[in-house]
Amino acid sequence: MGIKKIRPMTPGQRHLTRNDYSEITASEPEKSLIVSMKRSGGRNNTGKMTMRYMGGGHRKLYRIIDFKRDKFDIPAVVETIEYDPNRTSFIALVKYTDGEKRYIIAPNGIKVGQNIISGPTAAPEVGNAMTLKDVPLGTTVHNIELRPGQGAKIARSAGSYAQLAAREDRYAILKMPSGETRKVLVTCMATIGSVSNADHDKQSKGKAGRNRWIGIRPRVRGVAMNPVDHPMGGGEGRASGGHPRSRKGLIAKGYKTRKKSNPTNKYILERRKK
Repeated sequence: MGIKKIRPMTPGQRHLTRNDYSEITASEPEKSLIVSMKRSGGRNNTGKMTMRYMGGGHRKLYRIIDFKRDKFDIPAVVETIEYDPNRTSFIALVKYTDGEKRYIIAPNGIKVGQNIISGPTAAPEVGNAMTLKDVPLGTTVHNIELRPGQGAKIARSAGSYAQLAAREDRYAILKMPSGETRKVLVTCMATIGSVSNADHDKQSKGKAGRNRWIGIRPRVRGVAMNPVDHPMGGGEGRASGGHPRSRKGLIAKGYKTRKKSNPTNKYILERRKK
């Protein structure tokens, strides 16, 4: 997999860089694993706009992803690796020996025809899923549960992973993608390896229209608004607007929003790097 630089035949292609999708092996999704998606356009159930700068974009179908990996001790073979418009990583279609098909987040380095398995009998190889008590120390993992049986919540985006640093009693100590060090129950599931499409952050859209294709509308700066619309609006000429703030008046840079009494504070050993 690599990043492809496009020849500047048009102004929109001058700065365009995109994935060459050399890993992708199928162009059509599995019909039994897709559902339709209703677009909100940033509106709630009464039609009021609650999120700005959303709307339009290409139609998408949602691919149902198996984040639990709860088919234990049943081998599966990777049939295809596909693009998913709903996430930054690629997905893999796997077929179990009992005939069931499921989508999983594709790990980096997984190949079509490769065998994977989840459960206590699994070996610590790329694509296999197991509880954190069975993972060797120092291993990179992704798709990590925060509560047993909940389904993966951590390290799911392109190129992300966490590292198993140690185990203490009932807890595994993980170094998270953010740099935070955190305790997670050893009975939580995780998948070996890092997430695919690690070069996702090196892509450049090249033109504003490409943002419209994915449903992002133009964003207006606060300092360009009137005082009635934003705390940083108004002023004579190009006034900076004072300290950066949100539309509600909350400080945008450096303001702590986490509660000091958060019950999960006891699981965090070291906060993320600032």
